[in-house]
Amino acid sequence: MIENKDLLNRGIANIYPSKAYVESLIKKGQKLKIYLGIDPTGPTLHLGHAIALKKLGEFQKTGHKIILLMGDFTAMIGDPTDKSAARKQLTHKDVLSNLKNYKKQASALIDFNGPNKAEIFFNSKWLMKMNFGDVANLASNMTVSQMLERDMFQERIKENKPIYLHEFLYPIMQGYDSVAMDVDGELGGNDQTFNMLCGRNLMKSLKNKEKFVVTLKLLEDNTGKKMGKTDGNMAALSDSASDMYGKIMSWNDGLLVSSFELCTNVPLQEIDKIKKDLEKGGNPRDFKMKLSYEVVKIHHGEEQAKKAQENFINTFQKNEIPKDIEVLNVKKGDLLMDVLVLNKIISSKNDFRRLVKENAITNLTKNEKIIDVNIKVENITYKIGKKKFISLKVK
Repeated sequence: MIENKDLLNRGIANIYPSKAYVESLIKKGQKLKIYLGIDPTGPTLHLGHAIALKKLGEFQKTGHKIILLMGDFTAMIGDPTDKSAARKQLTHKDVLSNLKNYKKQASALIDFNGPNKAEIFFNSKWLMKMNFGDVANLASNMTVSQMLERDMFQERIKENKPIYLHEFLYPIMQGYDSVAMDVDGELGGNDQTFNMLCGRNLMKSLKNKEKFVVTLKLLEDNTGKKMGKTDGNMAALSDSASDMYGKIMSWNDGLLVSSFELCTNVPLQEIDKIKKDLEKGGNPRDFKMKLSYEVVKIHHGEEQAKKAQENFINTFQKNEIPKDIEVLNVKKGDLLMDVLVLNKIISSKNDFRRLVKENAITNLTKNEKIIDVNIKVENITYKIGKKKFISLKVK
């Protein structure tokens, strides 16, 4: 086994039953089977997923067997974790469409080739085969009181919001994944602790086997606020190098230290120095540029990271228009608002109206702010918000 001192330290929130237990297995020279499960509820992985994938890759590099489990069945049910209402249920077709690029995106962090290659499993393989009797027997291992202890269910009860029975079954189904694959350990974000420990309980009940659980810190700022997709600047692994760089540059300064620890390979000693420099009044922008560069380097390579940084400096510090700006062919008479929404430059017409109201759309050709929400397209280059540029060509 290859030694990695960061393996059970860096980015770790908790280890069950204990860190000492997992260390003892590693010291015995055991080749452990460890998995990470991801429900494909969206069309791309993001940096939140990358934190766990990075740790999974560290286990692989130290010689252990790793599995990336696609929750193609559980994604149809919907994980209730941290949700104040039931998730919208997806079809299997939706789920398979969502995950089609996951392997390619994950390959920056885990290796799907070579003698110790990562495997991909799908939990529909065993969960779809279960009959009602199987589900009932499985559910007998958990109690209603255990489920109701979960924070989000307590909140729903207080707010008189419904809790659906299928949401009770979700942790049991996720837990059964461990049994079906007969793993030694599981890792995931610490918001998945309940579900992962459910799997640990099922392993004891059904296989009389201990399963360790490694929970990872979440991407949070120094106030404890979690970075999420709803903030609009969570970097997706499908983002271009420049977009990923720009999104990270827009992050709250309080995310800097945790982001270096969780999302980069910068040594902990250097991160500690960055933390002290920030506390002494160092410029967060300079460290954020290093963070953006290091993250982009992992997912797009060093050459693309250099180009993204150069593009950011030219565009946002020297106020230059990017060289690789997107050009859209549009019809004369089209409304700018409709064109931007149709091409997914902005999310909605309401978003366009808000940006106009905030003077956040600029006609760069004439160096004017757009003030008319019903303005029609012209052969013009626009800056939208702080980091989007688009050039229109009227047919």
